[in-house]
Amino acid sequence: MTRFPCSSRFGNLDPCLQMSKQYTIGEVSQLLGVKQHVIRYWEEEVPFIAPKKSKSGRRVYTDRELQLLLRLKHLLYEKRYTIEGARERIWKETGSTRADLTARIAAVRSDLLSVWEKLKGSKERK
Repeated sequence: MTRFPCSSRFGNLDPCLQMSKQYTIGEVSQLLGVKQHVIRYWEEEVPFIAPKKSKSGRRVYTDRELQLLLRLKHLLYEKRYTIEGARERIWKETGSTRADLTARIAAVRSDLLSVWEKLKGSKERK
């Protein structure tokens, strides 16, 4: 019997199912077929698309953000929605709740902590 790396004999405790691929903005840009500045603009306009930042300050996209961006592109380019209409449509489809707001707050907090660490480090060097 062949066992696959992500097959589980432990039910929901399978670590393979918990792992999520992470993408750079360049990879996301290639996958979506849009330029990087377009993705950054979409992030500003659609607040629940909030990639985390690496220690070096680069955006790191998860599968969830990639799926949201794919849906947003479909609504904008194929269904001809405005950005506001697409944002509302995705908001309704995802049933966004307090968890999305909490994720957004966590992302902002992470950014602030990163800036604080950089400032603290630059003061120590002087």
